[in-house]
Amino acid sequence: MENFNGKTPHCELEKELFLQVEANTPEYIKKDELFDIRNPEAFEFVLKKEHLEKYDAQLNPAGLGLGEWFENYEKEAKVSTAGIRGPQNILYPQDTRFPINKAGIMLATIGKALSALQKHPDGELHKILGGEVRYNTIEYLDIISRLQAQFGIKTHIPVDKAAIPIWMASFLAFKLDLLGGEYITSSHGISVKNATKDLNDQGSQYLPEESMEFVNKIKEIFNETEKNGQYVIKFSSADNPNIDEKLMKELDNGAALYVEYLKDSVATLNNLEEISTLKNKVIIENVGGSAYHTLSKILKELNIADNFEWLHKEESPFFHSIGKYDHDPKGNKTFYDYSVDATVVAKDENNKPFMPVIKSLNYGKVLADKPLGTVVLITDPDHDRLTVTQIESSENIPALKALGVDFTELSQGRILCVYTANQGFLMLMDFWAKQLQNAGKFDNHPRFIIKTTASALSWDEWAANNGVKVVNVPVGFKEIANVLKKAEKQIAENKPVTITDVFNEKIELGVNPRLIFGGEESGGMIIGPEKLIKSKNGRTALAMREKSAAEAIIVASALVASLEKQGKTLSDNLKEVFEENKITGKFDVREDISYYNESESNIEKLKLSKKEGEAKRTKNDLFYLTLALAKFDGLINIGQVRKILQDVFKELDFSALEDIKFTGDGSYLVFADKYVEIRPSGTDAKTKAYASGLSKEELSKYAIALGNYSGERSEIFNSLISDDYYKKAKTYSQNLYQIWSDKKD
Repeated sequence: MENFNGKTPHCELEKELFLQVEANTPEYIKKDELFDIRNPEAFEFVLKKEHLEKYDAQLNPAGLGLGEWFENYEKEAKVSTAGIRGPQNILYPQDTRFPINKAGIMLATIGKALSALQKHPDGELHKILGGEVRYNTIEYLDIISRLQAQFGIKTHIPVDKAAIPIWMASFLAFKLDLLGGEYITSSHGISVKNATKDLNDQGSQYLPEESMEFVNKIKEIFNETEKNGQYVIKFSSADNPNIDEKLMKELDNGAALYVEYLKDSVATLNNLEEISTLKNKVIIENVGGSAYHTLSKILKELNIADNFEWLHKEESPFFHSIGKYDHDPKGNKTFYDYSVDATVVAKDENNKPFMPVIKSLNYGKVLADKPLGTVVLITDPDHDRLTVTQIESSENIPALKALGVDFTELSQGRILCVYTANQGFLMLMDFWAKQLQNAGKFDNHPRFIIKTTASALSWDEWAANNGVKVVNVPVGFKEIANVLKKAEKQIAENKPVTITDVFNEKIELGVNPRLIFGGEESGGMIIGPEKLIKSKNGRTALAMREKSAAEAIIVASALVASLEKQGKTLSDNLKEVFEENKITGKFDVREDISYYNESESNIEKLKLSKKEGEAKRTKNDLFYLTLALAKFDGLINIGQVRKILQDVFKELDFSALEDIKFTGDGSYLVFADKYVEIRPSGTDAKTKAYASGLSKEELSKYAIALGNYSGERSEIFNSLISDDYYKKAKTYSQNLYQIWSDKKD
């Protein structure tokens, strides 16, 4: 196929994307690489005052618009949940009109290096650096490693710059007591997106205040550039000894250490024996291909590799066309990307619901020869999320509907059940708890789970029935890691552990507790081992700091093997878990409201539509957020909240509304029989509406109505809450979040 600036498309759809990008990239950008990271010698890049201003062919031909770029970057840093993400020009990464670009990666790296040197002026600094398979990953890896090397920071990279999963980078940052790490990814986002997940010395994603430390350093660089007219940036040579593959070679890119960790946690002898008995191999859908080389070694070391079959072993920045279409949801001819989130439910041009990611996997053909009961575990490109699916007979459709399990047709008489993370992880935490009980270990420690507020009510009900405490946190795995660190500090001080959750509830976890499960409804989870995890220098942890599809795959496969012996399906098991634990809140829904087409390749259109979308997202958010904060401050009571909402949503019933709470990043409506959470995306022009409770049809009705609301304030709203309070609500909420996040317990 035709070559596009060194990149060759692997299919017609990817070629269509490349053609759109090529057509929308101006010649002046194509001609100016900014700097050539392929140059193996040490070199300098001079950041000029002109670079901060916008490009103008006559008045400022050197303009890069970095001032405007930084405004948006700083804004995202204050609220981002998993790295400061954004689209990039996949063919010309020097394009600074996009949020992610060569200059931006360069400046962020320098900011982090300066911040690290200020904190550790005399120490020997080591960081891990890796990435998955996205466009320009290797180029960004080279930029980061050569800048860090120039600052004297030893950067450990995988052998041959191979892709590794995010959980490996996080694990090694903690286990080896490193300064931290960087991982190049945009999680399950669309193919044109990229970012770095910044990892601290715990292997945890940066909290907003940690991001702001290096963002402020970028501001200082810009101030110096403005003052002196330029700022000289030095890149090391490609063979600088501070860029090191030796450590990762010794560790087989971390596989050996991770096997030890798994054997002390989820890879118990019982689980490994169960998996080894599987008659039907578990299929791993390796979206993007980044995890195969790492996880296949780990499974081999555990002697269970033969019990798995892989789809998409090869690496692909286009993610094997998964989630990609040549038309948008309305049927218009254009490139459109639904991401690779297998649980996404969308509506087609005829307004009929369908699962676009699952449909694009072509499982009707791919799984045609697989027997009923075959389980497919679907991961995302950085391999931290997991979606559990299973082939069943279409005769089971009535039972599946009664359980709230989504499914899609494969072929006549065969369907694929697609479990939400709320459903799949409920089964996994129940299975793990039963294993501990059967081994006589469950009562050795008080048990607790950490869950994001957007996760299902069924998790709370299960925990209550099993004597397990629940800590609620905002969305984002860094929030789970933050609670773990607070609990560990109290354990080290031999104190009974108390944690204040995001709802300001004090949760008594007891003496020397253990984590049964930490997770979120978007598909990320960890499990805490019985023995505290120890780093090389003796630091201890209740659990790892980053979600891991590897852990989830081990536990899920052991569960599947156990059910296979009993002649049961996952849906049989889910029903039993509901019944055994007297769970009434069986159902969960999520509405993803996107206010623009993320796949738009014309950056000016993209910026405009995103800006308009962000305004809609913010207006929607502020409506509920102000109500939650005003209720918290005692300015209004719950009866007045009901009155405001009933006036706006006349088709809904708010008589059973019991409370409205601030979740740290959204608003949580508590009903007698359900919850609805409205949360703005921290990284995009999107609103997410979550609901869980007794009726899936009713939950969808509430989530759709509240999630899509314009945010227009009604007369009753304005009569009870001042305009001044409304305008200050967002800043006030950020301050409240920070106070909660900074609490020592």
